[in-house]
Amino acid sequence: MEETISLKEIFDVLKKRILMIVWITLGAAILAAVISYFVLTPTYESSSQFIVNQKQQQDPSAQYTAGDIQTDVQLINTYNVIIKSPAILDEVLEELNLPYSVSQLGEKINVTSEENSQVVTVTVTDEDPAKAVQIANTTVETFQSNIAEIMNVDNVSILTKAELNENPAPVAPNPILNIAIAIILGIMVGVGLAFLLEYLDNTVTTEEDVEKKLGLPVIGVISQVSDKDMTEGKAVFQQQQTRRGGFDGAQKTV
Repeated sequence: MEETISLKEIFDVLKKRILMIVWITLGAAILAAVISYFVLTPTYESSSQFIVNQKQQQDPSAQYTAGDIQTDVQLINTYNVIIKSPAILDEVLEELNLPYSVSQLGEKINVTSEENSQVVTVTVTDEDPAKAVQIANTTVETFQSNIAEIMNVDNVSILTKAELNENPAPVAPNPILNIAIAIILGIMVGVGLAFLLEYLDNTVTTEEDVEKKLGLPVIGVISQVSDKDMTEGKAVFQQQQTRRGGFDGAQKTV
């Protein structure tokens, strides 16, 4: 026989464990806030762009064809690899005197280009916003000066240079997003734990539990009486007895 659970039973479980769910959710949100604001180090991004475009040096009147554009677009994938190669990054490290290895610097650099676009964006992420600007500009400039020797082409022009804003905003961490995710996870964990505890709880506390365990109908219930209820009940009983005794005495006097 399959066991089913009703909506009322679900709400009863949630109501029974609501404080636990609230505390878990609140704890997760506080933990995320502390980690986001006081533990994680803010990181900043800076971007520089260059365009891949053949230069018509020999014949100024020559037309730039669609085939030339397609050739440049196909070269971009190769350029994306060359930019993060030791041939370029070694010079960047030496020029800026950076305390990184080539692989560590490569992890800070992200090279992207839109589909069928000749514009390539070099984005650098670093804990120091000024250093991110320096790395982005130096990487693009080094690539531009070396690509002619590496591939025997001269089709790279710097489009925009990275600039340092007066009040740079970190791109990570995002405290609001982290707290929101923590709240959602806290609720999920709290609700899951509530149903797990309810499933593992095999104590018999209600008439329904007796009927489920034994499969027999309940014909009577003995209510639990606390010491306070017994004391109050005893006092009421004594008052009734006192009043009854006084009334009987009055009857006898008459």
